[in-house]
Amino acid sequence: MSQGDILAICKEAIMTALMIAAPFLLVSLIIGVVISVLQAATQIHEQTITFVPKILAVALILIFLGSWIINVMIGFTEYIFVYITNLS
Repeated sequence: MSQGDILAICKEAIMTALMIAAPFLLVSLIIGVVISVLQAATQIHEQTITFVPKILAVALILIFLGSWIINVMIGFTEYIFVYITNLS
């Protein structure tokens, strides 16, 4: 196994992790910004207001994108297993 092979596996692992995490992070970021603007406009600075919408949004993303996330993880696992079988 060469350094290029190891770097390719690491690159694929990082890309897979980013693909899985991106929807959750983007939705949480958007909800956080919207709620922050509303808090600034209404001058209500309660820290717990942001948690409930974020938790609900993350749960909805998990429900709607759960099968896609599993397929991405299965694809990466298959890639690793095929690579392992081709080593010898």
